[in-house]
Amino acid sequence: MSDHKPEESPNAARQHWMSVLAKAKTEEVVEAWGEIGQRPKYAAIRNPELGLVLVRGRMGGAGDAFNLGEMTVTRAAIRLESGEIGLSYVAGRNRGHAEIAAIVDAMMQSAEYRPLVEETVIARLAALQSARRELAARKAAATRVDFLTMVRDRGPV
Repeated sequence: MSDHKPEESPNAARQHWMSVLAKAKTEEVVEAWGEIGQRPKYAAIRNPELGLVLVRGRMGGAGDAFNLGEMTVTRAAIRLESGEIGLSYVAGRNRGHAEIAAIVDAMMQSAEYRPLVEETVIARLAALQSARRELAARKAAATRVDFLTMVRDRGPV
């Protein structure tokens, strides 16, 4: 999984920051949000609400799709006073996480707020997620077992 920020298109960049926000731990989002001093006024289009989504899977990533089960999500939609609209979907039942993620999404679309939010929130959360992935990879590598198969030629008995 790559940690580089996609710059190819506005959609790819937005997918990146929305992914970072959705995958972040709630405590990390709240802490990073607390570092932002200049917060815009906003109005809720859709207050944070809980729901279920159907999770689908594929065996081996290429097989036929099947219904794995349902997952709880929280979604929110807000509009900044300047007109940008922010959306969020986060796993679980945390309304605060969803609301902050929607506000940050809208702020990232604003030329005025983007540099501050990108540095204070997105880069910080992405670095924490990258560190967690690296730690998990090191732990997995530490349990790796190399099997060596030897064939012995016993010759005639």
